[in-house]
Amino acid sequence: MVTLNSFIVLGAVVFCIGLFGALSRRNAVSILMSIEIMLNAVNLALVAFNRMRVETHTGQIFAFFIIAAEAAEVAVGLAIVLSLFRIRRTVRTDEADLLKN
Repeated sequence: MVTLNSFIVLGAVVFCIGLFGALSRRNAVSILMSIEIMLNAVNLALVAFNRMRVETHTGQIFAFFIIAAEAAEVAVGLAIVLSLFRIRRTVRTDEADLLKN
């Protein structure tokens, strides 16, 4: 039987993989994908905690709102990446300081 601890450990492992990816990459698209992985790990934990209290659906509702926030983050993030690519012809985050002006 799968317990709550199994879900939490899996969520922590997935979050750490996403965190490592976000901190170790220079490509902006890879960083955005790593952030998505971290948010999905949080969704996994929320739904796992929701299994403890079946009568309420707060964990699933919060997961739904996180998914909606992820969609907005992807739209804004990709717009910034496209703007950076148009200016510098690269998506490396080292050269993102041009967008300050």
